[in-house]
Amino acid sequence: MLPNPSQLRHPMQTRLRSGISKPKQIFNLSASTSAHSTPTSYNQAAKHKHWRSAMVAEFRALQSNGTWTLVPPPTDKHILGSKWTFKEKLNPAGQVSSHKARLVAQGCSQEFGVNFTETFSPVAKMVTIRMLITVALTQNWPIKQLDVSNAFLHGDLLEEVYMKQPKGFEDSTNPKHVCKLRKSIYGLRQSPRQWFQKLTKFLQTMGFRFSSSDPSLLQFHQNNTRLYVLIYVDDILITGNNNTKLDEILQRLRSEFSLKQLGDISLYLGIQVIKTPYGYFLSQSHYAQSLLSNAGFADCKPAPSPSSTQTTSASDDTPISDPHSFRKLAGSLQYLSITRPDIAFATNSFFQKMHLPNNSDYQALKRLLRYLKGTIQYGLPIKTGSTQLRCYTDADWAANQADRKSISGFCTFLGPNLISWSVKKQNTVARSSTEAECRSLSAATTDVLWLRRLASDLGIPQSAPNTIHCDNISAIALAKNPVFHARTKHIEIDHHFISGHIQNGNIRVIHLGSLDQIADILTKTLPIKRFLDLRSKLTI
Repeated sequence: MLPNPSQLRHPMQTRLRSGISKPKQIFNLSASTSAHSTPTSYNQAAKHKHWRSAMVAEFRALQSNGTWTLVPPPTDKHILGSKWTFKEKLNPAGQVSSHKARLVAQGCSQEFGVNFTETFSPVAKMVTIRMLITVALTQNWPIKQLDVSNAFLHGDLLEEVYMKQPKGFEDSTNPKHVCKLRKSIYGLRQSPRQWFQKLTKFLQTMGFRFSSSDPSLLQFHQNNTRLYVLIYVDDILITGNNNTKLDEILQRLRSEFSLKQLGDISLYLGIQVIKTPYGYFLSQSHYAQSLLSNAGFADCKPAPSPSSTQTTSASDDTPISDPHSFRKLAGSLQYLSITRPDIAFATNSFFQKMHLPNNSDYQALKRLLRYLKGTIQYGLPIKTGSTQLRCYTDADWAANQADRKSISGFCTFLGPNLISWSVKKQNTVARSSTEAECRSLSAATTDVLWLRRLASDLGIPQSAPNTIHCDNISAIALAKNPVFHARTKHIEIDHHFISGHIQNGNIRVIHLGSLDQIADILTKTLPIKRFLDLRSKLTI
């Protein structure tokens, strides 16, 4: 007798049998870097004593500086709005040290040629910052950190600009009047430029001159005295070999600007600069911890590498529901890569998906966050050693399956210290691996030539040709020998650029085995063992 089919049915009720799908776990992709509540409006801030005190301090500073005069509103001029912004200042331990309120003009409504013209203002490149710290350590120079209070208010405003009175601080006698600005208040499009010009002109009166390699770096050379000032808006580094002259410069800066001396460098642009027995350690661990906490990954399981080499048979190209948060988190990861070149390739791949990220991209992003969880204390060490530049360059030919463009990557060391690195998809499709490698070699040559000029400005000229390591024999042969035919003549410009600097003694291109090619970590997803090996060679 055959059993009744109902007797064969398993008593356990599964999700599949019951038509119930596993609930999808939703993570918060918000990339806020502060676990504290920061107000976004005057009404929110006015409820808290410390924010009210911060606004009063800001308003008094504006008044004492003669930032504006109150006038009746002109009928033929556009009146800009004003807005309060708020920020918690953190100490090197990641704790709140002060509360800052800032009044800004709503410069988004300014009109070119009417109330602003030129706006460009240089800021220090991250490579220059790392280079300056490395040279100062090698030469045993102190690095002093400065901050200018209300920096933009020192800039002189050339255009005629009007702004509404700040909310909560309207003049009781003339509440309908508007502010005719005399100083370049925060928020105006031209404010950074006016402040930079004011500061650099003052430094030039003391004998400083602009560096030829980075306009944000100013240098003072007199007899045997060498001093350097590096400017990133209102955050300033100053170092040199003459402490007496250094103190004199600081005293003159204090007499001209509202200057806060923060002592030896410790927290610069959100980067922890930790003094160690061998030198410095650059870290963003507090930022990474806050990023993970706000994204809901504080307790996630760590991953051994930023990206997985395993590919599924069918990727999920369904667009995610909140692409804005994906983009915001990707931007935060890019900032984190300032001290984490080991995540540079993975982060770069996200920026190629910013237009319409899908679920597969979201899974890849979660993998990177899990990798950060296990490496949150990692950073970039800087120690004493050789001052000779060397570079590694590589390319992954036709790596992008969507358009078959290649990925270029290179990294440059100053002695034992990693100074510069780049991950970039090439602009055009390469017809061969040699062509892809040649273009990557050209980009690396450009970086080395610029670093040679910067090194010379910092007092460590490169007396010998700098080595660029490449693992493609054909690309090296093409760079060294002026041989062209139909398959290579379209990259003749890159060839002449490289070979010209080889002949001039600026660089030399040396073959390197693929297993020793450090730049491989910047061009592709690697197996875990290979990734860990190259990560250690990056000094991470």
